[in-house]
Amino acid sequence: MITKRIIPCLDVDKGRVVKGKKFLEVQDVSDPVELAKQYSLNGADELVFYDITAASENRDIFVDIVERTAYEVYIPFTVGGGIRSIDDFNKVLRAGADKVSVNSAAVQNPNLITEAALKFGSQCVVLSIDAKRFCDSWHVYRNGGRIDTGLDAVEWAVKGEQLGAGELVLNSIDADGIKDGYDIELNRTISKLVNIPVIASGGAGKKEDFLEVLTEGCADAALAASVFHFNEIPISELKEYLQKNGVAMRR
Repeated sequence: MITKRIIPCLDVDKGRVVKGKKFLEVQDVSDPVELAKQYSLNGADELVFYDITAASENRDIFVDIVERTAYEVYIPFTVGGGIRSIDDFNKVLRAGADKVSVNSAAVQNPNLITEAALKFGSQCVVLSIDAKRFCDSWHVYRNGGRIDTGLDAVEWAVKGEQLGAGELVLNSIDADGIKDGYDIELNRTISKLVNIPVIASGGAGKKEDFLEVLTEGCADAALAASVFHFNEIPISELKEYLQKNGVAMRR
């Protein structure tokens, strides 16, 4: 039986974990390495780190934080933000990350996905999609949700798999930080069209939101930030709740 995953997300800006709403109203939370250690000990299946301003500020990603995290945690973790080249993939993987997430650079240069998959394997390549509802579909945004690319998010997800991505992260800008539930339609629509794992992101506020997206939303994993950062939902309790409601979880 394929098990589902619970993944805390650490948005990092200037060396600190931060959290906002709809990619705005950002506030300080904690030290990323210390928070990662806590999650590793408390039952998280994986971790995701995003350097949320690396792309918009056109600077390199926080390799030092990646190295320190790799030394301290014993679960897989993905790193994204400011990844523009195969050399960036190499730096992050060599620093200890298990997977690399691409977003803005992949939109501007889709071949980056294929090049990375051929060099490092598809299992290392995560395509992160920042999606915002537009009429009856969703548009892809880049540079931390600042620029509407005009790309259809569903079409881009399908193309991302064809190009070689081994996993998708669907970040709903509309739901981000609102705690009113994941975008079920977005996750279900894309999950039914691709054959790679889909990670739902944006909107978690209660345990039932995770259950809904992992069942009705057809997601393979659920990613969340503030409900974990502020211990509103302990991960161990969440996984026990999901297991009792018929969702096979990793132990």
